[in-house]
Amino acid sequence: MEERQAPPASHKIALTNRSSCALNGVTDILSFDVNEILLETQLGMLMIRGKDLHVNRLTLEKGEVELSGGIDSLQYSDLKKENGQKETFLRRLFQ
Repeated sequence: MEERQAPPASHKIALTNRSSCALNGVTDILSFDVNEILLETQLGMLMIRGKDLHVNRLTLEKGEVELSGGIDSLQYSDLKKENGQKETFLRRLFQ
């Protein structure tokens, strides 16, 4: 029997005129409001900040998110423990 390996992590962002954004490789939306959206992606945590942000489409089965609004910044955070395990967002908040 042949074992299948998981495909390598894939993550893509398409930002159009700083007003709409399509992402793939998203594993979870941890929080969102009109000023910031916190996403967990296959390559780390992603904070999107702006004004009047809206999640227009969310398909976590495919890892796809589309959002709109005035996008001011995209910031990644690599939350990994020293032993290589991923640290959860809630654990980081309460430490």
